[in-house]
Amino acid sequence: GILHLDIQDQSYTGASFNTFIDGLLDNMNPFPQKNSVIIMDNTSIHKSPQLRPMIENRQV
Repeated sequence: GILHLDIQDQSYTGASFNTFIDGLLDNMNPFPQKNSVIIMDNTSIHKSPQLRPMIENRQV
């Protein structure tokens, strides 16, 4: 199912994507529970320096 949704009328920026991921993490569980894995591709917005620590601090 859908864990988190955000609709925008403009492109995501690094800051807005980080905010989206922060909201998503609120609905996720620590690994290895259900809903505990995020899969991202190689696009530049997924390479924000703050993103990985944010995810790892939530143990996702």
